[in-house]
Amino acid sequence: MIPEHVDFPDGRYGERTVWEALRDQLPDGVVVWYSVPVLDGEREREVDLLVGWPGVGFAVVEVKGGHVGRDAQGWFSSGASGTRRLEDPVVQVQAARHHLTSRLHEHGVAAQRAVRARWVHMVALPAITVPSSWATPGCPRAIVLDQDDLDHAAERIKAAVNLHGTGQAPPDGEDVYAVAEAIAARLPAEPDPRARAREHETRADQLTKDQGDMLGMIQHWRRARIIGGAGTGKTWLATEQTRRLARRGERVALVCYSRGLARHLERQARTWSRDERPAYVGLFHELPVRWGAERGADDDSDYYETRLPRRLRELAAARPAEERFDAIVVDEAQDFSDEWWPALLACLRDEERGGLFVFLDDGQKVFPRQGQDPIRLDPFELSKNLRNTKPIGQLIGSMSPVPMTPRGLDGPPVRIADVPAEQALAAADDIVDALLDEGWEPGDVALITTAHRHPVQKELVEGRGWDAYWDEYFDGEEVFYGHVLGFKGLERRVVVLCVDGLTGDRARERLYTGMSRATSLLVLVGPRELVESVGGEGVRRRLASAQPM
Repeated sequence: MIPEHVDFPDGRYGERTVWEALRDQLPDGVVVWYSVPVLDGEREREVDLLVGWPGVGFAVVEVKGGHVGRDAQGWFSSGASGTRRLEDPVVQVQAARHHLTSRLHEHGVAAQRAVRARWVHMVALPAITVPSSWATPGCPRAIVLDQDDLDHAAERIKAAVNLHGTGQAPPDGEDVYAVAEAIAARLPAEPDPRARAREHETRADQLTKDQGDMLGMIQHWRRARIIGGAGTGKTWLATEQTRRLARRGERVALVCYSRGLARHLERQARTWSRDERPAYVGLFHELPVRWGAERGADDDSDYYETRLPRRLRELAAARPAEERFDAIVVDEAQDFSDEWWPALLACLRDEERGGLFVFLDDGQKVFPRQGQDPIRLDPFELSKNLRNTKPIGQLIGSMSPVPMTPRGLDGPPVRIADVPAEQALAAADDIVDALLDEGWEPGDVALITTAHRHPVQKELVEGRGWDAYWDEYFDGEEVFYGHVLGFKGLERRVVVLCVDGLTGDRARERLYTGMSRATSLLVLVGPRELVESVGGEGVRRRLASAQPM
């Protein structure tokens, strides 16, 4: 499939349907191109789908989605907005085929031989049924694919080439390769590690938005738990659910525990239209402070775990109904303790029927607390890792508490620098410099520690405060220095995970969370034996193919 993955625009559902049918049915060795532009004088034509099938032939396919028909005046499309006339798709695909083969003829002897092979043009109408007896003088039924033909689209293409294909002989593999070379018109470029990262991000965004269909399944639900491993799109779904609820006129709160993630959600919500913005977005423990609770010291665990949630319940009970919420969305809900859930419910206008939507990954329980949300329905499980490239997705998948299928593109292998824990920080700093020399930009890279804060992080937080520290991360112009506990829910293209210690009951969760923050390249710096012992047999096997540094 060229390209291997397609981000189909809205309104191109018909093309997607045919493209997927060909992808699933055609045998190995066949090449399918999507959207091949062909310049015809001053007019640019487009070949929707081109199939190159060694031993059979080439098929140029024009796709017309939606409700398409033909009457005495010609072809038309009808829908809710009325009827509109269409260019004759048969004439359209004939012209596209003619101009494509003309352009190929200009690309040397190999492409000229491919042009003399068997070629056929076809029209695909994937949303309608065409009677088997239907035909016109210029369009026999055999060159039409309708919705009933899609289950055996490959067979229909082969039959069309055999019945109506023109040319001297079926193409061989070299002929198909010659067409691929001519269409690609390769232009060698200097290696750019960021280009592949951008391609992966585009695909990840597309797949994540496709996953949003799940929210349509629960649109009438008032309680839901969505679970999934790292990289499965939970935060995107949480924000999208918030927007949908707000658009319905509900007063919504979007909350989490981590400062960095809260800052991300706050900044993101500012970009939404007014009718999509939640009434409150940010840290869970900032909500009671806004409602009048006293602030506590950062190191006072009893304040955060006991006194503050109890205070929130009191404040919520005294709050007028119009200031409470119709629904609450919780991201990274595994961070919430049992004391916090009753406090959250008290913030709802209706504690029994108010909306509560929680998104969590038990594999990222990096804090020493246990909590269980009050939702008793079976969870929705997200099983596809969309954010990380395949080497990273496979590595973290071996540690995930729920099964995950890596859907990311192939990327560079995971790298590892096997150094003692006490030398890991200095080695990680040197590796950051080396990555910048390779062509990565400072804003692509994060250095995340597992035990002690990096000196740069301490300096920034103490000198400028938490908000400025996180704003610098989101500005994306400098190397980011952080700790795995504060980087949950966030990401960078490149993460240098400095394993300067892994101890305690949550060591495995810290390792899993830290590794999953890299979308394109992960560099582990620290004692390999420690990483493998904490990560387990699956991590040991995956790191066998890691690239030493």
